Amino acid sequence: MIAREHSQSMTSLFETLEAETPRSPKALRQAENACRRCDLYKHATQAVPGEGPARARLMLVGEQPGNDEDLAGHPFVGPAGRVLDKALAEAGIARDDVFVSNAVKHFKFELRGKRRLHKRPNPEEVDACRRWSEIERALVKPRLAVALGATAARSLFQRVITINKVRGKVLPLPDGGEGFVTIHPSYLLRLREERDKRAEYARFVADLKAAKKYAA
Repeated sequence: MIAREHSQSMTSLFETLEAETPRSPKALRQAENACRRCDLYKHATQAVPGEGPARARLMLVGEQPGNDEDLAGHPFVGPAGRVLDKALAEAGIARDDVFVSNAVKHFKFELRGKRRLHKRPNPEEVDACRRWSEIERALVKPRLAVALGATAARSLFQRVITINKVRGKVLPLPDGGEGFVTIHPSYLLRLREERDKRAEYARFVADLKAAKKYAA
């Protein structure tokens, strides 16, 4: 009974927030946690909002929270986040100076025993979450939004993007502003050959340096 009343209360809150555009980071976090635009909220621990300076010149957009992020409520705190932090430092970018977020705010996974394994969001889920991403960018007003991976690129550019074709280029976004595409740091974790990993990591750092230069 209590769970049903809580669900009804959250649905009512979502309907209220859906009718009004959040005008502050706090209101946006509340709206994301109350979101019922897709079913991902049903199994995730919580929504994971973006974090960073209110007027960051550089915004980094990943795919979705992972297991660690879902539990902590903060973006990029797991293995991919540690790779990102290292690459940012080598690119001369302070993590505290950038706004870090994800295209999808809830963790999508499949259970394997007791483990929750990452599952890529589908196009409908990405599109459902785009409203919050657009409001986020409108609030922060970054000089450049960097898509980390194909899912983030699809969200930002509202179409399928082939990373190798546009990687490292500054392109106009459909809703205004400018975007830049590179790989997601989790890609580096999946590479098996050390030589390939070193080469791709160096290229990733170079992408971040180029994004920093443009945003400055």
